[in-house]
Amino acid sequence: MRLVPRWALLPSVSAPVLLIGGWTIAALLEGPTYDPARQTISVLAAYGAPGFWVMTGALLALGLCHLLTAWGLRAAALAGRVALGGGGVAAFVVALLPAPSSGGSLRHGSAAVIGFALLAVWPVLAADRSGAAPWGLRPLPSLAATAVMGAGAVWFVIETNDHGAAGVAERFVTSFQSLWPFMVVVSCLCHPVSRPDRDDPGATGSHR
Repeated sequence: MRLVPRWALLPSVSAPVLLIGGWTIAALLEGPTYDPARQTISVLAAYGAPGFWVMTGALLALGLCHLLTAWGLRAAALAGRVALGGGGVAAFVVALLPAPSSGGSLRHGSAAVIGFALLAVWPVLAADRSGAAPWGLRPLPSLAATAVMGAGAVWFVIETNDHGAAGVAERFVTSFQSLWPFMVVVSCLCHPVSRPDRDDPGATGSHR
């Protein structure tokens, strides 16, 4: 039996493409007044922004991708799948509660923080300590992924408080968070247990 269904590859690879493509197109629509190094993604999804619908659509699609990946990633521990799915739900909330065109929003900010936290801890919660897990679900890579995401979140907070390169920090951590599920799915599909010659009698060439 395969560790994950092959269809799980599509939402996992779509997540980083949709997120990065969304903020790239939205920034182009925003024009030269937008500084991607210092300004956050939330600015692109704010009410009245030229790229509002593009960035909002990208966040909604990202949330759906995380939910589908969590559903298909049956090789992972349940707690990790729930956290990944929760990160997807948080992306929905962030999209549906956009920041105002000026000033902050407690509801938007709270949803973003919860999403950051869930997507940061899901690798550790999903880890398989049996010793025969795909590399993406082994304890050490999972812990390293969580550590990178946590460090990226701290970097983002520091840059935001210092009015520095908050946009760079946010893009780094969100890119990594959207890419890691894809890497885990690929590791499961490449794992010997999940290869067709192990779980599909028809792939061995022996037909009756």
